[in-house]
Amino acid sequence: MGQVKALAVGSVKSVKEASERWNISERWIQKLCEEGRIEGVQRFSRSWMIPKEAQKPADLRKNRKGRSDISHV
Repeated sequence: MGQVKALAVGSVKSVKEASERWNISERWIQKLCEEGRIEGVQRFSRSWMIPKEAQKPADLRKNRKGRSDISHV
């Protein structure tokens, strides 16, 4: 398994906070965490701890025309 780093309480945000900041659903944030696509994320029991400095991952889904930019859909 991966190496666990200690995160200070003030240096993490919740799934809800990340959802509001990145304007995507809480479920999508959870999916990104499960897939390991958010740098430095850690699971604590049933909750995810996301570093405050973590960046929103790129959206890798494809739209109908085969492009990954789906902002207009």
